[in-house]
Amino acid sequence: MANIGFIGTGIMGLPMAAHLQAGGHQLFIHNARSKPAQLIEAGATMCASAAEVAASAEVIILMVPDTPDVESVLFGDKGVAIGLSSGKIVVDMSSISPIATKEFARRINELGCDYLDAPVSGGEVGAKAASLTIMVGGPEAAFARVKPLFDLMGKNITLVGGNGDGQTTKVANQIIVALNIQAVAEALLFASKAGADPAKVRQALMGGFASSRILEVHGERMIKRTFNPGFRIALHQKDLNLALQGARALGVSLPNTAAVQELMNSMVAHDGGGLDHSALCQAVERMANHPIAKG
Repeated sequence: MANIGFIGTGIMGLPMAAHLQAGGHQLFIHNARSKPAQLIEAGATMCASAAEVAASAEVIILMVPDTPDVESVLFGDKGVAIGLSSGKIVVDMSSISPIATKEFARRINELGCDYLDAPVSGGEVGAKAASLTIMVGGPEAAFARVKPLFDLMGKNITLVGGNGDGQTTKVANQIIVALNIQAVAEALLFASKAGADPAKVRQALMGGFASSRILEVHGERMIKRTFNPGFRIALHQKDLNLALQGARALGVSLPNTAAVQELMNSMVAHDGGGLDHSALCQAVERMANHPIAKG
C-alpha cells in the first residue's frame, strides 16, 4: 500500500484512480473542475492544491488534457513542484508534447525526484476495464517502482526508453489510429456511394487482409451513426498537432497526417470537435454529399 496522488479525475482519470483505490492504495486527489464523489466516499482525501497532493503522496500521477495543463499543474502557483521532496516520483499519464516532456523531466529531476511520462491508449472503455496500453519513458528504477500501479490500470505496459519516449510512442499511436479511421471512412463511403450495403462490405472485409480493430469498432460506429463522445475529435486533433510540430522540429514530412489533420480541423470548425473521432467520416461525407449510412 502506498500514498498516491492523482491530479485530473475526468473521463479517463476517474476510473484509473478508482482502480488504484480498489488496489488498496490511499489516494490524495485534486481536480480543478469538480469533486469526484465516488473516490471521496471510498476514502480518498481531497486536497486544495496540486502542491498539497505532492506533499502528501509518494507517487504523484497527472491525467490532464494538454501540454499547458501539465506545465501549470507541475510548475504553476501551488503546483506539484512546490510540494515535492527528494525521492518522490512524478508520473504524467496525459498525452502531451515529447519535447516539453523532456524539459519537465529535467526540472523535476533537479528537485531530486524521478519523472515518468506514461501516456495511455484504450480510451474510456480501457480505463474502466483496467486494460489500457501504457507507454512509458523514464529511468528503469523508477519504472520498476511504479509498475505495480500501472498493473492496476492497464495490461500492455512497456518501458520504451528515456523521458519523452513514452510521449513519442503515443504520438505515433495517434498517427496510426487517425490514418486508419480515415481509410475506413473513405472505403465505406466509396462502397456506399457505389450502391453496396456498407454493413455487408464491412462484414466481408473483416474476414480479409483489411481486417483491423479500427474497421471493427469505428467502422461499426460509422454505419450505425453512434458518434457519442468516446475519444473526442478535438483531443485527437491536439495529438496530430503534436505530431506535426514534432515533425517540423525533426525535419520530417508527414503528408498523410497533415491531410487528416485538415479534415479534423474542419470537424472542429463545424461542430466543436465534441463527437467521437469515428465521426471524422462526416468530413468526407459532406464533400461527397452522401452519408455512409442513415442513422
